[in-house]
Amino acid sequence: MAATETEAEPTKVLEFGLGDGTYCLDIGVIDEIVDAGELTRIPNSPAHVEGVMDLRGRTTTIVDPKTLFDIAEEGPRERIVVFDDDEIDEGGTVGWMVDEVFQVRDVAPEDVDRGTTVDDEGIRGIVKSDDRFVVWVSPDVEDFDVGEAISEDAEA
Repeated sequence: MAATETEAEPTKVLEFGLGDGTYCLDIGVIDEIVDAGELTRIPNSPAHVEGVMDLRGRTTTIVDPKTLFDIAEEGPRERIVVFDDDEIDEGGTVGWMVDEVFQVRDVAPEDVDRGTTVDDEGIRGIVKSDDRFVVWVSPDVEDFDVGEAISEDAEA
Protein backbone atom coordinates (compact mmCIF):
# COMPACT_ATOMS: atom_id res chain seq x y z
CA MET A 1 0.00 0.00 0.00
CA ALA A 2 2.86 2.41 0.80
CA ALA A 3 4.41 1.81 -2.64
CA THR A 4 1.17 2.94 -4.31
CA GLU A 5 1.12 6.13 -2.25
CA THR A 6 4.77 6.83 -3.15
CA GLU A 7 4.08 6.30 -6.85
CA ALA A 8 1.16 8.75 -6.69
CA GLU A 9 3.29 11.60 -5.32
CA PRO A 10 3.99 14.49 -7.70
CA THR A 11 7.48 14.96 -9.10
CA LYS A 12 9.14 18.35 -9.22
CA VAL A 13 10.35 19.16 -12.74
CA LEU A 14 12.26 22.04 -14.31
CA GLU A 15 10.63 23.39 -17.48
CA PHE A 16 12.91 24.85 -20.14
CA GLY A 17 12.74 25.92 -23.75
CA LEU A 18 14.47 24.47 -26.79
CA GLY A 19 13.49 26.26 -29.99
CA ASP A 20 9.70 26.58 -30.05
CA GLY A 21 9.13 23.67 -27.66
CA THR A 22 8.87 23.30 -23.90
CA TYR A 23 10.62 20.39 -22.19
CA CYS A 24 11.17 19.30 -18.61
CA LEU A 25 13.57 17.28 -16.48
CA ASP A 26 13.18 15.76 -13.02
CA ILE A 27 14.64 18.40 -10.67
CA GLY A 28 16.34 15.60 -8.69
CA VAL A 29 18.97 15.12 -11.41
CA ILE A 30 19.89 18.82 -11.61
CA ASP A 31 22.77 20.31 -9.63
CA GLU A 32 22.49 23.93 -10.75
CA ILE A 33 21.55 26.33 -13.55
CA VAL A 34 24.17 28.79 -14.79
CA ASP A 35 24.43 31.46 -17.45
CA ALA A 36 25.94 30.26 -20.71
CA GLY A 37 29.60 31.16 -20.92
CA GLU A 38 32.50 30.71 -23.27
CA LEU A 39 33.06 27.13 -24.36
CA THR A 40 36.22 25.40 -25.51
CA ARG A 41 35.53 23.25 -28.56
CA ILE A 42 36.84 19.67 -28.50
CA PRO A 43 38.17 18.35 -31.83
CA ASN A 44 36.57 15.13 -33.12
CA SER A 45 33.88 15.19 -30.43
CA PRO A 46 30.39 13.80 -31.15
CA ALA A 47 27.90 16.13 -32.85
CA HIS A 48 25.91 16.62 -29.63
CA VAL A 49 28.94 17.89 -27.65
CA GLU A 50 29.22 21.68 -27.86
CA GLY A 51 32.48 21.82 -25.91
CA VAL A 52 33.68 22.13 -22.32
CA MET A 53 33.77 24.91 -19.77
CA ASP A 54 35.36 25.44 -16.37
CA LEU A 55 32.63 25.52 -13.75
CA ARG A 56 34.12 26.29 -10.34
CA GLY A 57 37.17 24.14 -11.01
CA ARG A 58 35.26 21.28 -12.66
CA THR A 59 35.63 20.57 -16.36
CA THR A 60 32.01 20.40 -17.52
CA THR A 61 31.00 18.86 -20.84
CA ILE A 62 28.27 20.92 -22.51
CA VAL A 63 25.77 19.00 -24.63
CA ASP A 64 23.34 20.46 -27.16
CA PRO A 65 20.02 18.67 -26.51
CA LYS A 66 18.68 20.09 -29.79
CA THR A 67 21.02 17.68 -31.57
CA LEU A 68 19.77 14.79 -29.41
CA PHE A 69 16.11 15.66 -30.09
CA ASP A 70 16.65 16.68 -33.73
CA ILE A 71 15.33 20.22 -33.15
CA ALA A 72 16.14 22.63 -35.99
CA GLU A 73 14.80 25.88 -34.49
CA GLU A 74 17.30 28.45 -33.30
CA GLY A 75 17.08 30.08 -29.89
CA PRO A 76 19.00 32.39 -27.56
CA ARG A 77 20.96 29.57 -25.83
CA GLU A 78 21.19 31.57 -22.60
CA ARG A 79 21.36 28.97 -19.83
CA ILE A 80 23.13 25.74 -18.95
CA VAL A 81 21.40 23.08 -16.86
CA VAL A 82 24.16 21.23 -14.99
CA PHE A 83 23.41 17.70 -13.87
CA ASP A 84 24.28 16.16 -10.52
CA ASP A 85 27.23 13.78 -11.10
CA ASP A 86 25.76 11.33 -8.59
CA GLU A 87 22.41 11.13 -10.40
CA ILE A 88 23.48 10.50 -13.99
CA ASP A 89 26.13 8.19 -15.37
CA GLU A 90 27.93 10.19 -18.05
CA GLY A 91 31.47 9.86 -16.69
CA GLY A 92 31.94 13.42 -15.43
CA THR A 93 30.08 16.69 -15.04
CA VAL A 94 27.61 17.34 -17.87
CA GLY A 95 25.39 20.30 -18.68
CA TRP A 96 22.77 20.97 -21.34
CA MET A 97 22.73 24.24 -23.29
CA VAL A 98 19.09 25.41 -23.28
CA ASP A 99 17.46 28.49 -24.75
CA GLU A 100 15.76 29.56 -21.53
CA VAL A 101 14.57 28.24 -18.17
CA PHE A 102 10.91 28.77 -17.26
CA GLN A 103 9.90 27.32 -13.91
CA VAL A 104 9.96 24.46 -11.42
CA ARG A 105 6.58 22.82 -10.88
CA ASP A 106 4.94 19.66 -9.59
CA VAL A 107 3.78 17.01 -12.06
CA ALA A 108 1.27 14.44 -10.87
CA PRO A 109 1.58 10.92 -12.37
CA GLU A 110 -1.92 11.18 -13.86
CA ASP A 111 -0.80 14.23 -15.87
CA VAL A 112 1.90 12.24 -17.72
CA ASP A 113 0.99 10.42 -20.94
CA ARG A 114 3.54 7.66 -21.51
CA GLY A 115 1.57 5.83 -24.20
CA THR A 116 2.49 8.13 -27.09
CA THR A 117 6.22 7.99 -26.31
CA VAL A 118 6.66 4.34 -25.41
CA ASP A 119 9.18 3.75 -28.24
CA ASP A 120 10.90 7.15 -28.17
CA GLU A 121 14.46 7.08 -26.84
CA GLY A 122 15.14 9.58 -24.09
CA ILE A 123 11.49 10.59 -23.65
CA ARG A 124 9.77 9.79 -20.34
CA GLY A 125 6.34 11.09 -21.38
CA ILE A 126 4.20 14.05 -22.36
CA VAL A 127 2.98 16.27 -19.53
CA LYS A 128 -0.48 17.71 -20.08
CA SER A 129 -0.50 21.26 -18.77
CA ASP A 130 -3.51 23.55 -19.23
CA ASP A 131 -3.54 24.30 -22.98
CA ARG A 132 -0.08 23.00 -23.85
CA PHE A 133 2.12 19.92 -23.78
CA VAL A 134 5.55 19.62 -22.17
CA VAL A 135 7.93 16.83 -23.23
CA TRP A 136 9.51 15.12 -20.21
CA VAL A 137 13.01 14.01 -21.20
CA SER A 138 15.78 11.87 -19.75
CA PRO A 139 19.15 13.48 -18.96
CA ASP A 140 21.16 10.38 -19.91
CA VAL A 141 22.78 10.87 -23.32
CA GLU A 142 23.15 7.09 -23.61
CA ASP A 143 19.33 6.87 -23.75
CA PHE A 144 19.49 8.50 -27.18
CA ASP A 145 20.56 6.91 -30.44
CA VAL A 146 23.65 9.09 -30.94
CA GLY A 147 25.82 6.25 -32.21
CA GLU A 148 24.75 6.96 -35.77
CA ALA A 149 25.65 10.67 -35.46
CA ILE A 150 29.00 9.81 -33.89
CA SER A 151 29.93 7.35 -36.64
CA GLU A 152 28.89 9.89 -39.31
CA ASP A 153 31.18 12.49 -37.69
CA ALA A 154 34.07 10.02 -37.62
CA GLU A 155 33.67 9.32 -41.33
CA ALA A 156 33.65 13.03 -42.27
